[in-house]
Amino acid sequence: MEYATLAVHGGFEDESHRAVTYPVYLSSTFIQPDSENFQDYAYSRSANPTRASVERLVADLEGAKHAFATSSGMAASALVFELLEQGDRVLISSDVYGGTWLFTTQFFAKRGIEFEVVDDFNTYDFEKAAPNTRLIFIETPTNPILTITDIERVSREAKKRGILTVVDNTFLTSYLQRPLDLGADIVVYSATKYYAGHSDVLAGFVVFNDDALYERLRIFSKALGGVLDPFDSFLVTRGIRTLPLRLDAHNRNALAIAEYLRNHPAVEKVFYPGLADHPGHDIQARQAKGSGGVLSFRFNESEYDLDRFVTSLKLFAFAVSLGGVESLICRPATMTHESYAPELQEHLGITRNLLRLSAGIEAPGDLIADLEQAFRAAKR
Repeated sequence: MEYATLAVHGGFEDESHRAVTYPVYLSSTFIQPDSENFQDYAYSRSANPTRASVERLVADLEGAKHAFATSSGMAASALVFELLEQGDRVLISSDVYGGTWLFTTQFFAKRGIEFEVVDDFNTYDFEKAAPNTRLIFIETPTNPILTITDIERVSREAKKRGILTVVDNTFLTSYLQRPLDLGADIVVYSATKYYAGHSDVLAGFVVFNDDALYERLRIFSKALGGVLDPFDSFLVTRGIRTLPLRLDAHNRNALAIAEYLRNHPAVEKVFYPGLADHPGHDIQARQAKGSGGVLSFRFNESEYDLDRFVTSLKLFAFAVSLGGVESLICRPATMTHESYAPELQEHLGITRNLLRLSAGIEAPGDLIADLEQAFRAAKR
């Protein structure tokens, strides 16, 4: 089946009453047939039918064998980091989600895990990687500068050295980019964003193929308990049914807005992989089917008032997160990446005049008109 068809018809079928949507099993425990034989479900922390259905759906969309649904995107990343042992080393993108950076800086040291920040994996010399390097964690496009990493190159070089490659694919989902097909070992998602798509649920996924990894992660998931609850599993499934339609609209709107912003006097620079002059545009075009719905831009504070701009917006909500049907805008330096030290923010270009925009599915003309009127109101 093609992606759009699988999004609607994937997951489990209800074999009890033939419902067109899979039931929500809110039971915490399940009756076993006798003292010697046990069914697939016993206690919902270990496994739940509704959660298993969305896990199967997401794995199939990725073309993967296994998926774990977690209580948030950070729970997904934290589950993967449980694969690390004391003395292991991690290579991590310099420009990653603030929550990932917070976990790295707050928990790795106390667990005896080392990490190295890599500014550009496309030029990184893997021959110089320390022998205790066990895992590479990348985002592409990154948050919030939209830096592009060649997944195929990183995965190939990592495999030569027995290093796991983990890709945070939140910005694109498997509809636009499939890291496992490019050689990655594990893909993680904040399903709060595009998979759920309606800003009403927290969720995450870990997707992969390796059976040995499955056994390890299954035990970690059961012990840690950061699983997705049944009703939220249902909500994510409902969101996935329209994922291709929504992402087409997100992609279209983001490109239209990026083209508009790049020529506006209130904007100093636009970061969006869909623009031909964006660094990594060619890599993005090669490894993905689109550039997604997120872009960032530097606001011209010398001629326009940033606070007046964001408070004048009527359709764009000034809020964190992304990937919902509504359009959002935020300032990463103080709202999503505040855990980065000021000197690191400066090094990465996460300046206080950098705004990150998540294009929703509204009419693009209305979104551009809203930006235009807010710019006019903000003119000094």
